[in-house]
Amino acid sequence: QVRLVESGGGLVQPGGSLRLSCAASESAFSSYTMAWFRQAPRQPRELVAYIVSDGSTNYADSVKGRFTISRDNAKKTLYLQMNSLKPEDTAVYYCNTASRLWSWGQGTQVTVSS
Repeated sequence: QVRLVESGGGLVQPGGSLRLSCAASESAFSSYTMAWFRQAPRQPRELVAYIVSDGSTNYADSVKGRFTISRDNAKKTLYLQMNSLKPEDTAVYYCNTASRLWSWGQGTQVTVSS
């Protein structure tokens, strides 16, 4: 059973930045396409960004140009740098494989509010 532990969330003002981290227990982490998802209250979980094993990336239109996904395969850790945050980015953020293969972690709450 792969364990995913997200961290780095918090309360930030509009226009601010946060960096999320996701530590995975999977030894073959480097071979997976990894992704960040988010879920706002009463909304379905949505894909935010993903990164392939070769480092190529893709983003939802709503975060393109503001968020950057990256990975450190040696540390088995996924990152999400979030800049120019907006109130509509408020959600619980989760990581997983892009195909949602593993059990979900607890997520990390991001709240953007003045």
